[in-house]
Amino acid sequence: MDTPWIASLLSLLALPQYGLSGLFFASFLSATLLPIGSEPILFGLLQLNPSLLWPAIFVATAGNTLGGAVDWWMGYGAHKAVDRYSHSSHHTRALDWLRRLGPKACLLSWLPLVGDPLCAVAGWLRMPFWPCLMYMAIGKFARYVVMTLALLYMFPAQL
Repeated sequence: MDTPWIASLLSLLALPQYGLSGLFFASFLSATLLPIGSEPILFGLLQLNPSLLWPAIFVATAGNTLGGAVDWWMGYGAHKAVDRYSHSSHHTRALDWLRRLGPKACLLSWLPLVGDPLCAVAGWLRMPFWPCLMYMAIGKFARYVVMTLALLYMFPAQL
């Protein structure tokens, strides 16, 4: 089954003038609670445009960090609704652990499956926004640097 719209979308996103904006959008969405990833787009963009290594990493980090900030605000807003329900001992222990770590727990926002909900929980616990955002950015930047350089080492660009 031929899907020309996918090919045209991929060629549009591959253009340098659109690639970074597409990467920003994808990394922003992947940091929300939606189950998508920005890594394939980052890797594909760098395969087509290896000179965009650092700009792409910074754009992906910015988009992913802003998505984490949205998660924080969603958690902050959900606090009142969730407080109406009792928590199991497992949830209570996890929340106590996060409270002890404080905003530094947001360094783990890069982890698959738990990182994005962690940002929401940080907001729900009303941890300070700016320190949480800083730790999110550090963790996400480190992930993008390590992951991108490892992928480019394993699969160098063939231009």
